[in-house]
Order: sequence, then C-alpha cells, then structure tokens
Amino acid sequence: MQMKTLKLAATLVAAAGTLLAAPAHAGKTLDAIKARGQVVCGVNTGLAGFSAADSSGNWSGLDVDICKAIAAATLGDATKIKYVPLNAQQRFTALQSGEIDILSRNTTFTLTRDGSLGLSQTVVTYYDGQGFMVPVKSKIKSAKQLKNQTVCVQSGTTTEKNLTDFSKANNLGIKPVVFEKVEAATGAYFAGRCVAYTTDASGLASVRNKEAKNPAEHLILPELISKEPLGPMVRRGDDEWFAITKWVIYGLLEAEEYGVTQANVDQLKTSSTDPVVQRLLGSTEDTGKLLGLDRDWMARAIKTTGNYGEIFERNVGPKSPLGLPRGINNLWNKGGLQYAYPIR
Repeated sequence: MQMKTLKLAATLVAAAGTLLAAPAHAGKTLDAIKARGQVVCGVNTGLAGFSAADSSGNWSGLDVDICKAIAAATLGDATKIKYVPLNAQQRFTALQSGEIDILSRNTTFTLTRDGSLGLSQTVVTYYDGQGFMVPVKSKIKSAKQLKNQTVCVQSGTTTEKNLTDFSKANNLGIKPVVFEKVEAATGAYFAGRCVAYTTDASGLASVRNKEAKNPAEHLILPELISKEPLGPMVRRGDDEWFAITKWVIYGLLEAEEYGVTQANVDQLKTSSTDPVVQRLLGSTEDTGKLLGLDRDWMARAIKTTGNYGEIFERNVGPKSPLGLPRGINNLWNKGGLQYAYPIR
C-alpha cells in the first residue's frame, strides 16, 4: 500500500512538471489580434508625453510605447497597431465592448474600477498624483490657499472625486467647474474662468507645455492630494492576454535593471553570460512558449522601444519637453517604486 502511494505521488509530481513546462494557449484576444494582423490600442485623445498624434497622424508617448512593445512581442511589428483615441467617458466602454484590445491611456487603478468594470488592471507604468496649476500672477503658492476658489476639472475621472474629498477634508469650500472634455476644462482655465486647473501632475506638465502661451506664467503647486497609479487595462476573462500584457511591461523594467537597451539588445542576445539577460532575450530558455509567443518576444519589444528607462526619458523625462523628474518612477534599486517580477 505504501509502495502504491509513493508511485502515485511520483506520478503526480511528474505530471505537474509536465504541465508547468507545457506551452500556453495563446488565448482568444491574441487569436483575434493575429487574425486581423493588428493590436487595437485605446489611447488619450491628446496628452503630450503619454499619447498624442502629430500632424501626420503618428502617435507617440509613454502609453503609446507600451502598445508598440506589445505589438512587437505578439505580432513582430510595432507598426501593426490601430490607435483609438478615447476621452475619459468612452474609455471603459470601448474596452468592455471589445472595440479595443487594451486601454493604455493614463488610467488610475482603483478598487472600484477593479471590482465593478469587468476589467483587469495590469502593471503600473507611471506612479502619479493629483495636483493643481495656477497662474503665477495669482500669487497662490499652496493648494491650501484655494479656499472658496473655482477649480476647473474634467468629469468622469478620479480627479473630480479627489477634488471634492480634498476640499471637504480641509474645509476649503472649493467650487468645481466641471467639463466633460479635457480640452474644455483646460481652455476654460487658460481663459481665466477658473483660478486653478487640477489633474494628475504629469498631465499638468503636459498641458502647461502644450497649451500655455507662456508656460513660465503658470505654476504647478507642490502638493499632491492623491495617489494615482496609472497603467494599462484589459478585459477580464482572458488570462492569457492579461499575462502577455503584464510580462511585456515587466520585461521592459527588467531590461533596464540589467542594462539591456535598444542599442545593445542584439549584441547581448549572443554575447551576454548573465543568466537573467539570457532568459530575458531567449538565448537559453524559451519563456515565450509559456505565454503563447515565440522565444524572441521580449528581445523584439526592447529592440522596438528600448527599456522602461529609455521610454520614460524619451517621452516625459528631464530632457523631454515635459521635463518630469524620474522620482518614484525610478527602479526599486535606485530609490523608486518600479519593481519587475522576475522573468524566470
């Protein structure tokens, strides 16, 4: 009896090992993407540094680069993307209905959204916080000086609720002036209809750089009144696509941590002796088969966009037009919050 039990245990262990090593099915979303030859990516209608189109219709930004990396990993070509610009009210419905495959549009992860929309939050690609912008001539230096003042804000966002909570908690009596579209909210602020404009701090920098006649005439106040972890979302129910989206982002972070860049990825693929780099680039292990992809999935993504640090610096970093500090979006071993799950 004991011998039979031992044999059964050994059989179960062997079966478990086989299951762990088995290739993953691609999943219905990836099947649909391959059939149409295109990833459909929901983005902002126009937020410089994150997702914005130029006069020729070419999209760029941190959120856009995430979509490009995913297209490169899954289809082998970062140009095989259809961008669908969405405002705050449209974004979740577009993903729920299947109009888009992924929402990569400066969207905050919250409990309510996670629990009520039928969508899955993937990985934080930008840690942000809500702030305020005011005209320098207003002499306002702190958000606490906004007592009884008008503040322009977009509806259908966490921003609107955060403003109400902040005003109530500090007994400020702030008067929100609410607009459905972000363009209307910013236009009203620059026209002088509101004393301040509020949104995520990264968005304030983008708006100031893009829309202000003279950016130096507008001050972003130092306080952040909320936590705004931003990242892509996908439909719930397709675990394979959820996993692909997560691991592409983790791969971009892991690449930065181990010094794999857009410029050296091809060289390191053949010359690196670091086991982590070898796994990341498919030199020694085929991690792609566990996601329904090929072994070069991550090497292609890095070759397309560079690692996370390169994406950040190019689009929103100190040397970009937005000039945002890396801050808490630095890697965990450099004092930041960005921490990739290990690719192994």
